[in-house]
Amino acid sequence: MRMMIFGAGYSGKAIGRLLSGQGVSVAGTTRSADKGAALKAAGIEPFVFDGSSITPELEAALKDVTHLVQSIAPGTEGDPLVRLFGAEGLRAAMPKLEWVSYLSTVGVYGDHQGAWVDETSELKPVSVRSIERVEAEEAWQRLADREAIPLAILRLSGIYGPGRNTFMNLANGTARRLVKKDQVFNRIRVEDIAAATAFLAGPCTGGIFNVTDDEPCPPQDVVTEAARLMGMEPPPEQAFETAELTPMARSFYGENKRVSNAKIKALGFNFKFQNYHVSLEALLASGTWNQKA
Repeated sequence: MRMMIFGAGYSGKAIGRLLSGQGVSVAGTTRSADKGAALKAAGIEPFVFDGSSITPELEAALKDVTHLVQSIAPGTEGDPLVRLFGAEGLRAAMPKLEWVSYLSTVGVYGDHQGAWVDETSELKPVSVRSIERVEAEEAWQRLADREAIPLAILRLSGIYGPGRNTFMNLANGTARRLVKKDQVFNRIRVEDIAAATAFLAGPCTGGIFNVTDDEPCPPQDVVTEAARLMGMEPPPEQAFETAELTPMARSFYGENKRVSNAKIKALGFNFKFQNYHVSLEALLASGTWNQKA
């Protein structure tokens, strides 16, 4: 296996760190050469990709890629890799390609008023970025079908882990307990994203999978639990309607649903961090909660 991760950011580095630790050859892209050292530290061979053109070095590396992970968000012009490789096909650039994974988001389901959703549920995206994700998923499905390449679409919920979590928000004074009636969210530890990717990559499993925890809950409950574990008072509750939020932050609260992870578990995958109680306790105990993301 030789894996290439387009967009080796927070989740991509976790995937690379896990697989390179298992002896897999992993490369990944970053927009800035300055970030190459961070990728190398995660066991990832770095390449620069500006989102629009392939360098000769990256083009040469793609010739040996067997497993591709696409983690770059789409934009108004669609998915950057579909734009680059769609016309001639993926195998024209990656002749040894056996499997593709597209990292998407549970935002594609939109608002289901707190009801449970699974991979067969209607997609009702609310925000522009979620609409773009649906379009990108569909573009990848068409491309993979055309070339008969197994495609795993991982729909991820709110990502957190070392260096990106509620403990850090409490420590720097930015944590808030916003309360919106009946609002719930799912979450996912970044390490479980990496483990799920590796689980599907090994046997080249295709399909759509929700990669999320077992316990959707009101967001303020997570802040309360993190404060309890840190031995500090949580911030006061604040009504969502009175909060000053960026348009992006406010849009998250327009999507209310409970996301099921039963499909990937039925294949035999076990989440290490099944809920925020287990996860927060382990994160604090590990001493990695405030390490650089």
